[in-house]
Amino acid sequence: MYVKVRTMDGKQEVILTISKLTEVEDFKHEIEKELHIKADLQRLFFRGKQLENGYKLYDYNVNLNDVIQLMVRIQVDDAENKATSSSRVTTTTAIISSNSKQEATDNFSEEEQLVEAESLYYKVGDAVDCLDQTYGAWFEAIILKIFKKDDKLIYNVQWEFDDKAPLFNVPESSVRPRARRLLQFDTLKLGQKVMVNYNVDDPKETGLWYDFTILKIDKKRRSKELTGTLHIGREQPLENRKVNPKGEIFAIEEPKLLKDRTPEDEQLMISNGKRRRVQASCDACLDNPRKKCKECGCRICAGKEDEHNLLLCDECNYAYHLNCLTPPLTSIPEEDYWYCPECKNDENEIVKAGDKLKQTKKKTNENNNSKRDWGKGMACVGRTKECSIVPPNHRGPIPGVEVGMCWMYRVQVSEVGVHRPHIAGIHGRETDCAYSIVLSGGYEDDIDNGDEFMYTGSGGRDLSGNKRTAEQSCDQILTRMNKALAVNCNAKLNATVGATAEDWRGGIPVRVVRNFKLAKYSKYAPQEGNRYDGIYKVVKYYPDTGKSGFRVWRYLLRRDDPAPAPWTKEGKARIAALGLKPMYPDGYLEAMAKSNNKTNKKRNILTEGEKSTSSRNEEPPRKKQKRECYELESEVVKYIEKDEANVKLWDECRKALPDGKSAFLQKISERFTCPCCLELVYNPVTISCAHNICFNCLKRSFSSGVHYCPSCRHLLDKNYKMEINQPLSSILLLLYPGYEGGR
Repeated sequence: MYVKVRTMDGKQEVILTISKLTEVEDFKHEIEKELHIKADLQRLFFRGKQLENGYKLYDYNVNLNDVIQLMVRIQVDDAENKATSSSRVTTTTAIISSNSKQEATDNFSEEEQLVEAESLYYKVGDAVDCLDQTYGAWFEAIILKIFKKDDKLIYNVQWEFDDKAPLFNVPESSVRPRARRLLQFDTLKLGQKVMVNYNVDDPKETGLWYDFTILKIDKKRRSKELTGTLHIGREQPLENRKVNPKGEIFAIEEPKLLKDRTPEDEQLMISNGKRRRVQASCDACLDNPRKKCKECGCRICAGKEDEHNLLLCDECNYAYHLNCLTPPLTSIPEEDYWYCPECKNDENEIVKAGDKLKQTKKKTNENNNSKRDWGKGMACVGRTKECSIVPPNHRGPIPGVEVGMCWMYRVQVSEVGVHRPHIAGIHGRETDCAYSIVLSGGYEDDIDNGDEFMYTGSGGRDLSGNKRTAEQSCDQILTRMNKALAVNCNAKLNATVGATAEDWRGGIPVRVVRNFKLAKYSKYAPQEGNRYDGIYKVVKYYPDTGKSGFRVWRYLLRRDDPAPAPWTKEGKARIAALGLKPMYPDGYLEAMAKSNNKTNKKRNILTEGEKSTSSRNEEPPRKKQKRECYELESEVVKYIEKDEANVKLWDECRKALPDGKSAFLQKISERFTCPCCLELVYNPVTISCAHNICFNCLKRSFSSGVHYCPSCRHLLDKNYKMEINQPLSSILLLLYPGYEGGR
């Protein structure tokens, strides 16, 4: 297999062809040959782990086309050569430290420069409304001190209903008299600025207090609503916001000169101890201090007592009493970050720099001195993708896979879902049926005639010692995969003499893949790779004595696919029209090109005469083959016209029709992917922002308290009616038959 090694800065990258059982030391020597970086100066990282000597790449789950990051250590000699520059660094550090000291002195002097003063409008002890810079809302506060700086007044205030909050300074523009007058809805006027309660995330719930400019008044029989501009802070106006005041609309009080205050005004500037209704910090207990709550109290005992012993998790932000943990803690941990048991990662998966990889089941036995290697080929490479468009037990064609498609390696055939096993020739379940088979010439009794072939069952061979194949050494029996393939026949199962289907087309479909190794025995095999040849049906099955002298189960399969066979003239024309070419794993061609360049450097270069001869013998370039345009079925077109909510998306998908069905389906899978599960939407709900989400995904999102679109954060009503887009659902079921089984 091949992997990529990339430096941390991304400036250097190299592709190396290696084995999964390559030692880390040997891997570093390969990197040294390519990038000319000494092995002892290399630090290799993969998925958060540092690759240590004494281990194999297999121990770190390094797979095909993975990227390993390379950090280069600084040589000691270089550090000594740069000793002269260290004085500069020291000087610079001294300058920086002196600057930081100067800043601290300036900050201290600023505190000293604040001089107590008097205001024309407020005095110490006044109850005011103060603008919170974090939320942009107004909260009740008390003035504690008044200072003056550069001819500007600074007010030192404290939140009235939050004793734990520290004191802070605000300018005079962020302070105004406490709102106290409730306005009647009938007295409101257009253009009037008032203070209302509003929840930005959920307008129907209680929120915070903001300034609001009225632009429209809507009074109905059962409801009253205001439309206007919501002022969050001073520089964040939200236009066209609808507010249901619920009977609480406060007038904004204008400041009054101290000399003009009456005894009644003095009384109004004293807090009455009542707090305006605001959004609760905890929705579970509504900030009730006497109610036990696992959301705002201890996550284990739900208690809120001993707040000084509550420890917050740096991941989930939940609190835990020190004595409630297992084992209990006697003091606050000294580490910078602390994680609760639910958020803490498995220590076996965390490897600090310089530490050894933790012992796991994947670690090869140290007592085993075998030097056997798996080689650098693709046979032992695992899947890097998995087919999710249909379930593993899907019968019939795979949506988007055309007859004649060819993949270079069996692992790719598994990734697209055509034939899931890496090695086995039959994929199926004994209690269900067979879903696919591969013809690779592994059994001497196989006979391939193209549109029909004789297939030999599995088993009857001794494959101990990790053998891929062996001579027939015992009789085959009709169990496991043999029985699964027999179930596909449209006849009653008979484990003694077999059976023949009277109506063979009524049998269960089997996907058939031909491997290039079959070319030794059949002219219908592909020249390279693994080719999908369409759907076949089992006509009959019966026991027989094979060439080895042992009993084998033989199956006659006949082709039953509307698409022409790839070896026919019509099939070849269709493959050319669809532009189907052998498909390679990601990064394969790049790795092979590098390998070929190395080989060419070792070989003798062609002489000029040979070059000129080869250029004369070159064939003239062929005309570009016109691809077959895919025409939509009339039923699909009918549903597309009905799907008015996704007109723009369907216009984009239709542009891929000239490139064939595969390109069209690929475009659909990109445009109609659920943002939650990242799969093709199933039972799609098209919300008002024109995004499509699976019905179950949206329902799960609402049950978790998330009421907005995961793509664009468009706010949805808490009681939003989820309606499945039936036209879109029908289109996807027609284009991707069977995909609902995987959902």
